[in-house]
Amino acid sequence: MFERIADLAIRRARLVLVVAVVAVALMGAVGAGAFGQLKGGGYDDPASPSTKAGQAIEEKFGGETNLVFLVSAPGSRLDAPEADRAGRALVADLRDDPNLENVVAYWDAKQPALRSEDGREALVLAHVKGDETEQRKNAKTVIDAYTGAREGGLSVQAGGGAAVGNDMETQTPKDLLLAEAIAVPLTLLLLLVVFGSVVAALLPLAIGTIAITGTFAELALLGGVVDVSVSATNLTTALGLGLGIDYALLMISRFREQLATGSTVDDAVRHTVHTAGRTVAFSAATVAVALAALLVFPQYFLRSFGYAGVGVVAIAAVGTLFVMPALLVVLGHRVNSGRLPWAKRARTSTRAPLWGRLAGTVMRRPVLTALPVLAVLLVAASPLLGITLGTPDERVLPEDAQSRQVASVLREKFDGNDDAALHIVIDAPVDKAPLGSYAAELSALDGVVRVETGIGTYEKGRLEAAGPGSAALSRPDAQRVTVVSGLTPRSDEAQDLVDEVRAVAPPAGTEALVGGGDAELVDSKDSISGQLPLALGLVALTTFVLLFLFTGSVVQPLRALVLNVISLGATLGVMTWIFQDGNLASLIGVTPQPMEASMTVLMFCIAFGLSMDYEVFVTSRIKELHDQGADTRTAVTDGLGHTGRIVTAAACLLAVSFFAFGTAKISFMQMFGLGSGLAILIDAVAVRGVLVPAAMRLLGRSAWYAPSFLRRFHGRYGLSEGGPAPAPAAAPAPAAQPSAVKDPTGV
Repeated sequence: MFERIADLAIRRARLVLVVAVVAVALMGAVGAGAFGQLKGGGYDDPASPSTKAGQAIEEKFGGETNLVFLVSAPGSRLDAPEADRAGRALVADLRDDPNLENVVAYWDAKQPALRSEDGREALVLAHVKGDETEQRKNAKTVIDAYTGAREGGLSVQAGGGAAVGNDMETQTPKDLLLAEAIAVPLTLLLLLVVFGSVVAALLPLAIGTIAITGTFAELALLGGVVDVSVSATNLTTALGLGLGIDYALLMISRFREQLATGSTVDDAVRHTVHTAGRTVAFSAATVAVALAALLVFPQYFLRSFGYAGVGVVAIAAVGTLFVMPALLVVLGHRVNSGRLPWAKRARTSTRAPLWGRLAGTVMRRPVLTALPVLAVLLVAASPLLGITLGTPDERVLPEDAQSRQVASVLREKFDGNDDAALHIVIDAPVDKAPLGSYAAELSALDGVVRVETGIGTYEKGRLEAAGPGSAALSRPDAQRVTVVSGLTPRSDEAQDLVDEVRAVAPPAGTEALVGGGDAELVDSKDSISGQLPLALGLVALTTFVLLFLFTGSVVQPLRALVLNVISLGATLGVMTWIFQDGNLASLIGVTPQPMEASMTVLMFCIAFGLSMDYEVFVTSRIKELHDQGADTRTAVTDGLGHTGRIVTAAACLLAVSFFAFGTAKISFMQMFGLGSGLAILIDAVAVRGVLVPAAMRLLGRSAWYAPSFLRRFHGRYGLSEGGPAPAPAAAPAPAAQPSAVKDPTGV
């Protein structure tokens, strides 16, 4: 296959480039409609009890409360005549708004639960109509229309789930714009430093452009068939540019290395495709496998990252394998054109002395050098012993976000948090007596402030206030019960209350579905933890198989998996230490809270995939030398000498893209960016630089062990790195091309 790819590039280079340009234009046209097809949300398991409860309440009762208006009268009490008239006018306007339903306000019957203790704040509860995407749009319209200063001296702020989503959608583009404004210039600068020439530095951008436009087109097409989260576009941009740089760096470096030996352009391209191209194909397969594991989760937020991740990796690899060789054929020695002043000093060696010396030192004293690194990584991983998982709430936003400020007032000044109530739906007829008994039992649970039903309000196990019935709570064929607690939303106690509520037997012959924010959190954690073993098992198994096919050894895949788990454990441990335990939290401006479950899983899969990316980069060169007859020590030291600069440069370039997200104001985006960037650097420096050579030295010849039947299998079906040897040079490189004998890696 690689021979045919090389021949195609050599014989039809310009045709390949024309086809690529046309394909990018078509993909760009299709991908331009991606945002119109993609959706918000997607954090919940559609088969969970809380999701089913929400759907039943939406169908029968007009939906759960997801928007809370905090109405304040700073200069007087709300019962003052002018404030009272303005409050009633506001409520009337909200009830007339076509985007809202189930509007319940303090002014309806002067409900004490909807007024603050000092009488200066009151609540208006409402449900924003539509699915998750429509709710976001409708919520923005409503919030923009009604918040701010009002007549009668009133001030209105918006809180609740819909407002949190609106604030996140408002903040996210700002964060992304800032991240890109930092990452793109730095990446361009680093590309110039790494390659040392303008032409070579621009080539990776071509692959990144192909990967990004192709993946946007993929998401646009998928979005018309299945639910796809708009958040997947963030990964597309960062990973598309990063992998384009990684793969192009490997190809260009190998091409320049071959030119430096005096090979012709055609022979250099052919050898590059056979070696670096083969490495790119296997590297892409390992990264895609790790990201494909996201497809096993039922939340389409996570699945969407799987769609985007697999797509961007595959398209980046195809672009690298087909377009990059054609570009190299057309450019030839001009790939070194525009050499910058700092890169003009000629070098005769293709190896990186520093990495070769480091590998040599580690190989001489593997235990002495590896143990301190292992100790540091294990200490860094230790906070994982106390990790807890959660889902996004207002605390992921900056403190000045409106919805977060409303949440703080609800906790401090109101008896019970209506916004965080549990919503129970019984989708069957229920008589008053059994319904009352059920509500009374619920109201007696620890932490419950009141239970609201269609027949009245219950507190501490008894009926506190009878009610005539409400269409929002009672129907002939269904009943809705609202459990309001005084517990901190998303806390362990609030989650325990969900289990206790679900343990209370509903009226005989009925089933009670429990929804609400805390119930969604419990169900989301259960869903993710239930699928996690399958996802991890698939990642481990497929990675093992791919690395075996690549190396012919059963020890190398095991060694790679163990070292990757250690480095990822250290990364997740550091993120837990910061974002959950609160260390350095004030420095980066985040509020300590449980680790966001979806982002933690996503970060693990991406970091694991990129770690395997660099694993293949390094192991490919080591195996090539080993297959040529070098002993393990020589293969490792020379292999790292040749690839150390490439891996370091690729890691730094990719880490910049992720670290730029550390400037975000939304905390889980900060966690994702800082964690992914840190994982890349730990892997490139600590694992590839120290732990890999130490492990290879300790394993010795057994590093390449495989049972005889697997050796025969690999001999028939496996792929090796070497490919045909490059043609010997007939003469030194032409004097007119001085760049051909300079540092071929350019790094």
